[in-house]
Amino acid sequence: MKGIIYHDGKLEVVDSLELRDPRPGEVQVQIVRAGLCHSDVSVIDGTIPFPTPVVLGHEGAGVITALGDGVKSLEVGDHVVLSTLSNCGVCDACDSGRPTHCRESIGKLSAPFTVAGERAFQFANTGVFAESTNVKAGQAVKIDKRVPFEVASLLGCGVITGVGAVFNRAKVSHGESALVIGVGGIGLNVIQGLALSDALPIIAVDTNPKKEQLALEFGATHFVNASETDTAEAVKAICPNGVDYSFECVGHPALIRQSIDLLDWGGTCVILGVPKLGTEASFMVNSLYNDKTIMGCRYGAGRPHKDIPLFVSLYLAGRLKLDQLVTKTYPLDQIDAALSELHDGELARGVLTVTEV
Repeated sequence: MKGIIYHDGKLEVVDSLELRDPRPGEVQVQIVRAGLCHSDVSVIDGTIPFPTPVVLGHEGAGVITALGDGVKSLEVGDHVVLSTLSNCGVCDACDSGRPTHCRESIGKLSAPFTVAGERAFQFANTGVFAESTNVKAGQAVKIDKRVPFEVASLLGCGVITGVGAVFNRAKVSHGESALVIGVGGIGLNVIQGLALSDALPIIAVDTNPKKEQLALEFGATHFVNASETDTAEAVKAICPNGVDYSFECVGHPALIRQSIDLLDWGGTCVILGVPKLGTEASFMVNSLYNDKTIMGCRYGAGRPHKDIPLFVSLYLAGRLKLDQLVTKTYPLDQIDAALSELHDGELARGVLTVTEV
């Protein structure tokens, strides 16, 4: 079986992957398309420590090909989006609709693969840069077969993280102002989540002037080219008192500080960018006495079995932009080119063609 592994500091496309049969409560999924996310790059550059060898990839969509014992919620042939949340489904957090708070949903290391006789882990409980993978049945969300796999693959991370941060975590209301720092795959989904929430104005900031057209297409009302313009001055010219919400989508301490400083009284900063483990950020404590709030946000505070069907409905109704997110598709063998173009800011989202159905 073909797949992409990272091991001993090297990224490699291999043909020697093997996948065990699904265990009770698991399903086996043929991966058709897989999105390329900065979190995969973060494993390679060490921002996210992860044991190796590891099959990368965590944004995937495909077809159920086998069921483990006890699985009754899915059938062979179902089209599914994979979620990285391997939550238990029975604890207080899951029962109260907060699966991202489930202690079983993070920190568990599964290794359903072998490569050259050695166990290989799956990144983020999914490992979708492979022709097939095994996941818990609860991680596979059945979707309408009218949704193309290219766009379906993005629902499991980029869309639920960005749109979910607006809907579930910040709960932005009509007419509230917002600032989005970083117009990558997550930032674009934050922007369209804000547009769906009727936020106004929506100010997008990026150092890449090529991102302006995309930001405006996804619903931004203003774009600030931070490589040429002072961000604080530009934002204050639009919202003199600051913004109601800021979303930091880069993971840089200086930008986290800036996103807090640019809040109006009573404003909320939502941190989505992932800096290197151990990174610290600072802020002026006195400013928080004006009822400012700093929020962490994991996975858009997502509830995959509620949110992903909602996003599918919005997409089929023409209200959620998914086709526009896919800048380019690549075969697995072109992973190096895809990573290079991702690094250079050429992509809203790149998608890997893993198999065909």
